[in-house]
Amino acid sequence: MSELPQVDGVTHHWVRVRGVELHYAEAGSGEDVVLCLHGWPQHWYEWRHLMPALADRYRVIAPDLRGFGWSEAPEDGYEKEDLASDVLALLDELGLERVKLVGHDWGGWIGFLLCLREPERFERYLSLNILPPWTSIRSMAPHLWRFWYQWLISSPGVGYQLHRSGKFVPKVLVGGSVRREAWDEATIHAFSDTFTEPARARAAVQMYRVFNLREAPAIGRGRYAKARLQVPTKLLFGTGDAALDHHILTGSERQADEMTIEKVDGCGHFIVDEMPDLVAERARDFFTA
Repeated sequence: MSELPQVDGVTHHWVRVRGVELHYAEAGSGEDVVLCLHGWPQHWYEWRHLMPALADRYRVIAPDLRGFGWSEAPEDGYEKEDLASDVLALLDELGLERVKLVGHDWGGWIGFLLCLREPERFERYLSLNILPPWTSIRSMAPHLWRFWYQWLISSPGVGYQLHRSGKFVPKVLVGGSVRREAWDEATIHAFSDTFTEPARARAAVQMYRVFNLREAPAIGRGRYAKARLQVPTKLLFGTGDAALDHHILTGSERQADEMTIEKVDGCGHFIVDEMPDLVAERARDFFTA
């Protein structure tokens, strides 16, 4: 295993849920909890700036999803509804009935699934650079070319070798950002080195393969077409995201009781890394509203 990066005030814990040992980082204390869910190709360390920024007011918990970071990487269980079940089981194990939620990328998608499935568990949801699951195929169609990287990752043998090489993830992180100065060599290695391990390389491939082969067709058939979001939500979205075009978001609010979208110019997909102070400010304001 790669060495855990250190953040002042952050402690590390492991707990077994649904047959998988999950790692989570924790900062702050108290009964008011903020749960942070990372995306690909990252892990808990994505929240290295946000955790200390919120720890004076909240207990902040940032788990590694199964297959990522320092959590166990089994061969299966990478459908996003399964990963959502992992998160709910983690909350149960920690005795947390209701939390505030932050999610980015796949963690943001899983965050939406959690809020749709058990809205009573989530007080407010700050979503970062991800589309809601009820986004229509019609609105997505002109932008499908942007997902070339998903097909590359899903390809037999190719995605696995790309992750294991240690050269692919750095290109994704830097190439997916507008503010490339956000990335120093140590931070890039903190993310990329974990994926050179065989089990985690396979897990990254599975995230995309099961989505494209099983989940996406179901979504196309209307799996979430009639979903209604009850949890008050703020969607913060860097407009320089090369994979997810911000124009697709138009009209997303119609399927939510209370949802606002704020678009951030001069920022790419990795908004937490590129503009950590802005994300922290928006989180504090939204969670105390």
